[in-house]
Amino acid sequence: MPETAEKIKDVHLAEELSNRYLSYAMSTIVDRALPDVRDGLKPVHRRLLYAMRQLKLDAKSGYKKCARVVGDVIGKYHPHGDSAVYGAMCRLAQDFSVRYPLVDGQGNFGNIDGDNPAAMRYTEARLTEFAMALMEGLNENAVDFRDTYDGEEEEPVVMPAMVPNLLCNGSAGIAVGMATNVPPHNLSEICDALLMIIDNPQVETEPLVRKIKGPDFPTGGVIVDSFRTILTAYEQGRGSFRIRAKWAKEDLGHGQYQIVITEIPYQVQKSKLIEKIALLIQERKVPLLNDIRDESTHDIRIVLEPKNRTVDANLLMEHLFKQTELESRFGMNMNVLDSDGVPRVMGIKDMLVEFLNHRINVLERRAQHRLDKINARLEILSGYLIAYLNLDEIIRIIREEEEPKAKMMAAFALTDNQAEAILNMKLRSLRKLEESEIKQEFDDLSAEKGELEALLSDEAKRWQAIAAEVKQIKEKFGKKTALGRRRTEFAEIAEDIEVPLEVLIEKEPITILLSEKGWIRCLKGHVALDEEFKFKDDDSLKFALHAQTTDKIILFDTNGKFFNISASEIPSGRGFGQPLRLMIDLSLNDNIAAMFVFEPKASYLIASNIGRGFVVDENHLLAQTKNGRKIMNLAENELSVFCKKITGDMVAVIGDNRKLLIFKMEEVPTMARGRGVGLQKYKDGGLSDIQIFNEADGFSFSRNGGIKTETDLITWLGHRAQVGKLAPFGFPKSNKFFKE
Repeated sequence: MPETAEKIKDVHLAEELSNRYLSYAMSTIVDRALPDVRDGLKPVHRRLLYAMRQLKLDAKSGYKKCARVVGDVIGKYHPHGDSAVYGAMCRLAQDFSVRYPLVDGQGNFGNIDGDNPAAMRYTEARLTEFAMALMEGLNENAVDFRDTYDGEEEEPVVMPAMVPNLLCNGSAGIAVGMATNVPPHNLSEICDALLMIIDNPQVETEPLVRKIKGPDFPTGGVIVDSFRTILTAYEQGRGSFRIRAKWAKEDLGHGQYQIVITEIPYQVQKSKLIEKIALLIQERKVPLLNDIRDESTHDIRIVLEPKNRTVDANLLMEHLFKQTELESRFGMNMNVLDSDGVPRVMGIKDMLVEFLNHRINVLERRAQHRLDKINARLEILSGYLIAYLNLDEIIRIIREEEEPKAKMMAAFALTDNQAEAILNMKLRSLRKLEESEIKQEFDDLSAEKGELEALLSDEAKRWQAIAAEVKQIKEKFGKKTALGRRRTEFAEIAEDIEVPLEVLIEKEPITILLSEKGWIRCLKGHVALDEEFKFKDDDSLKFALHAQTTDKIILFDTNGKFFNISASEIPSGRGFGQPLRLMIDLSLNDNIAAMFVFEPKASYLIASNIGRGFVVDENHLLAQTKNGRKIMNLAENELSVFCKKITGDMVAVIGDNRKLLIFKMEEVPTMARGRGVGLQKYKDGGLSDIQIFNEADGFSFSRNGGIKTETDLITWLGHRAQVGKLAPFGFPKSNKFFKE
């Protein structure tokens, strides 16, 4: 117990938690999520490639089971789950995920439809030429090595990376508090930009972007952003690219056609995309489209069949771009680990410069490694030449002396390595021909040594060597090859095509029903509004109106708010519909006071229960969100209860006191928002009903089961905010112009 107690330390909890979280966050960032700017690899990918290299799975060798590779990776280098390692390996083999695959897979490694790869026991793999170029020089002290997690093996800290893998293949990852998403690019264009920096280190970003142009996604597609947008993104290291599917209009003769999609945006699953479009067709949300077919084999071929030959193909595709993932955005965030292992967001030039600096370092280390090997070999060869010049004496010393090594070193001024090499020389090497070969090798190595020393002492020569490497890589993986050709195209769209609502929704007559308890539904066709409709128990009809599926429906609540919903979104069927509150944010204390079809250029008189009101035009009826638009300000216990379309030049208002007042509509002000003005003065009670009419036609009301029209208005004619006179004989006792 005393020993245990001595090991316990008192620490501040908040400080300790902060330190532990920071350690965890940094380990996630550095060891898992973010790629290294030099080779573009995360630790799991680097270990995968290195393990495959150790298994001699180069591009020209045979395939081996993926289970063997995964076993070596998790056993020697990466102590994580086999599914995570195999998933990473499969992605490196998918030509629709990686621009330049690093793994050459044999078997089922998944597809663009989102199907999973086969189990690792069924698939086989080897390295690609691109991956081999990424690791060229590993045996030549090009990079540092470190111990593996168990200390039994060594692994490279970073790959020599003869190819600019990070920009060519991109990378994506989510760390703690940060993320990365680097798009893939065309290697040939990246090489052109690298050569430009070598020629002029002070070059600005704009000329580099004109060479690179933009991302080159494995699945192709069309980038529809302007050059300035792309340039800004590359300068800042952050931005987004708008990608559209590539499509063409295929003529079928007799004026008929179909649309064929051959490329889809990056990271979009083809099967889910087709399901989405098929669902839109089923829900009649794309009336211009009749059918969709997937005729894909190895290449993508999605066929869209328009409704008829008169459908505008551009209009149809513009609608699909807005509704589906046929258009998507790639959010670029070039947050990577720099050469010091520090995460930071880099612009395109910074990433290119970091890669070139890494290549210079690799070149110097490889050159020095080769120079050391040459010096060691020249030392041995010099010893061999001394031995040949003094062959008889050397043989005598070996035969007669007890310690021949020391005797030779003293007699001929040999080094320890030279003496050891002479003693290990085979008898058959003593022939005359061997002597001439040694002299030739000595001369060749001496010449190479001079070249290497000149290289290491001259910076300009080193940059020339790097430029030659870049040109070599460009030639090997350039645009002339099937792998290197640019896949993603560019197109600028001046402005988005506005698709009219009536085009997007099939126009059909419907009848909309709203119950007292707030359930809304629609019926197909224009059903008679006086028909008996079924509702839930203790519920009844509140509003019923005829509309078209292309209409917007306006709702006015008792809190002075306007809401709008699309008629096409109202549920239909034999049920009771759905609660209106699921479609709009209607407060539990508020109810709907009016419901009508939106009409452009129409104006409405809104009024509260205490007789205040004003005119509002159609520009203020449409709300942008489900929260609605507040138009009428209300006092405590005041409710907005009327919204009447202005169809005449006169207003008739009647209060709970049965006083009727008629005045000109022009006396009511038009307001965008407010409490309004007094329409009628009351001693007790409030506003009961409103009617808008033309002076020449008179106002109407129910009487004795019929309709009475009063054209002699003099009795009730006055000005706004007056008391009014008693309603005419026979006026309904409900104080409403018409019985409800």
